[in-house]
Order: sequence, then structure tokens, then C-alpha cells
Amino acid sequence: MTYFSDFPQRSRSRAARAVRRALPAAAALLLAVGAAPALAASGDALPGNWLQLTVTRGDARSSDTRGTLLMCDPPQGHSRAAEACDMLTRADGDVDAVPGDGDRVCPLVYAPVTVRAQGRWNGRAVDYRHTFSNDCEREALTGAVFALDDEQVPEV
Repeated sequence: MTYFSDFPQRSRSRAARAVRRALPAAAALLLAVGAAPALAASGDALPGNWLQLTVTRGDARSSDTRGTLLMCDPPQGHSRAAEACDMLTRADGDVDAVPGDGDRVCPLVYAPVTVRAQGRWNGRAVDYRHTFSNDCEREALTGAVFALDDEQVPEV
């Protein structure tokens, strides 16, 4: 068996220099390869107006989270995508400005629902997060935007 220490000093120095020269290139290659999936998964590659929507029922430790990608050119992503895209278009992508249902009366039941919207609208980044007291309040204030699974979720 041959050990590194068995080589003459001059050969070891050349080998060490070669390794030192190769390290930056290897590091750059690893960074490029590691960044490729991130760029591919990046939403910046999606054309038009889109939002990644999530709805989490329960407290912060809850694992009851549902999500979807709402795309509005053409509308798709959940059962009320066309209505959600229309509401967002009227609000210029600002979820806080979505016209709510001011006549709706919701019960005073605390069953927290946290929603999040991240994406792009008319070239601007969107990052919205809010916790509502219950699903009724969420629906009254955000309309169809976060109505990901209306058929399966009972009204509070």
C-alpha cells in the first residue's frame, strides 16, 4: 500500500497546488448544479398573474394545510378560479383590497384559519398572510380567493 507521505516533497507540493487550483472550479460547478433546480422551481418563470395559495386550519402547529397554484391567464387552480381571478384583477392583485361581502354575518366561533398568498401580479411580488377567526370570516373578507375546497369544508 502506498501512502501520500511516501511521495517526495516536491510531488506532494505539486499535488497540493493542483487541488487548490481545482477547488474553486469544483465549488462553482456545485453551486451551479445546486442552483439549477431552484431556478427551475422559481415562480419567476411562470408567465402572467399567479399566486401560490395555502389555507391552514387550526393553530400554528396544525398540519391541516391545503394549497394550490392559482393561475389567471387563463383562470385555473381551484373550483372558483375564474371568480378568484376576477376579484384579484379588480383589486390589482392586492388581497387586502379584494371586495368582501359586507352583508355577511359570521358566528363568533373561534376556529382559526391562516391564509397565505405568494406570487406575482402585474410584475410585482405578492406576499400576503392573515389569520381569520373562522372560515366564514375568511370567505366574507377574501371571497373566492382562498376557497380551495369549498365542497369539503363545512361552514362555521
